[in-house]
Amino acid sequence: MSFVQVLFVAVRALLRNPLRSFLTALGIVIGVGCVIAMTSIGSGARARVDETFSAMGSNMLIIHSGTSRRGGARGGAGTLPTLQWEDLEAIQNEVPAIASAAPLLTSAAQLMAEGQNWASSVRGTTPVYFEIRNWPIGRGRFFYDAEVDAGAKVIVLGQTVVDNLFGAFTDPIGQIVRVGRVPFEVVGVAAKKGQSAFGTDNDDVAFVPVTSYRSRIEGGLGQFLDGTIFASAVSAEATQEAQRQIEELLRARHRIRPGEPDDFVVRNLGDLAAAQQEGARTMTSLLAGIALVSLVVGGIGIMNIMLVSVTERTREIGLRMAVGARPRSILSQFLVESMVLSLIGGLLGVAAGLGSASWLVARFDWPMLLEPGIVALALGTSAVVGIAFGLYPAWKASRLDPIQALRYE
Repeated sequence: MSFVQVLFVAVRALLRNPLRSFLTALGIVIGVGCVIAMTSIGSGARARVDETFSAMGSNMLIIHSGTSRRGGARGGAGTLPTLQWEDLEAIQNEVPAIASAAPLLTSAAQLMAEGQNWASSVRGTTPVYFEIRNWPIGRGRFFYDAEVDAGAKVIVLGQTVVDNLFGAFTDPIGQIVRVGRVPFEVVGVAAKKGQSAFGTDNDDVAFVPVTSYRSRIEGGLGQFLDGTIFASAVSAEATQEAQRQIEELLRARHRIRPGEPDDFVVRNLGDLAAAQQEGARTMTSLLAGIALVSLVVGGIGIMNIMLVSVTERTREIGLRMAVGARPRSILSQFLVESMVLSLIGGLLGVAAGLGSASWLVARFDWPMLLEPGIVALALGTSAVVGIAFGLYPAWKASRLDPIQALRYE
């Protein structure tokens, strides 16, 4: 018999008892459905992590000042000013693995415009900061290096500040915003960033040149940088090396002896992103493993039903052998039946998994990313399960004695 004929006979045999065939394949349906749903949501979660850290800035390092100590109480990173403006210049010019670096000084201030006011975060920085953070302009422009050098009174607003000061449909470019009592001209609106990974609003912010910030908003601490340094490595692969070079440079500049703790903190966002990715990957693997157990249980169910089918069709098998069917033909027939049963279960499982994942996405606002390779792997696994667990019943059917089979009641 050709494969098409064997396939036709197998499908016809399964359709004799459609309800039993469906219940037999139910374990495969559940297993494949769980694999598709969990891996789709897990892949979506990893993609969300990538998107979040990409929005924060690629290849980014954050350098904080040291920790203060009063009696037995220790402050957090940045509570003791140890970074200097010369450290920023040294990082820019003497660290080969660093592409660019920028300062970030931050304070809370009341912004006022057109009779409206809004309390927000005002930050002093340079144009390089927006490149490091991978933050494009939405409208207008960022301030120029020449404006930083001149201490110009220009400001770039986040979208949340624009909405609260001017409304969603007013163009703020060219308008005057007062920071405290100091007027600044709005030259740009930063593109929307949305919420950060920690739930804060990235768009509730205003940026001014760092020189204007120091001269008109907060005077600072002289030679000490009362804020944070943001740096970008030349590539993602060079981030670890850039961190090591920065630490060596600052230890040498601050005259920290071997064995003494650092008076600064260098944070590598790549490590945090990798940890988040690993956590999502571990959870996805755990759920996929549970789903694979369901596949094995479904395979055992297929084997049981196929053994029952061999018993029920013993006389049919004997008749086929009596008219010339070879053992391998009987073997292939039952193997194909088992494989078709598991493949049908696999297809139903893919549909069920996609439906479940779509429902979870709509219900809980979870991310979802369907990978065609996972679908193909799930279907292939279901076929392998069908063959593996159908092999023994098929072998048993092919080893029947035709005379004894014809006599079977």
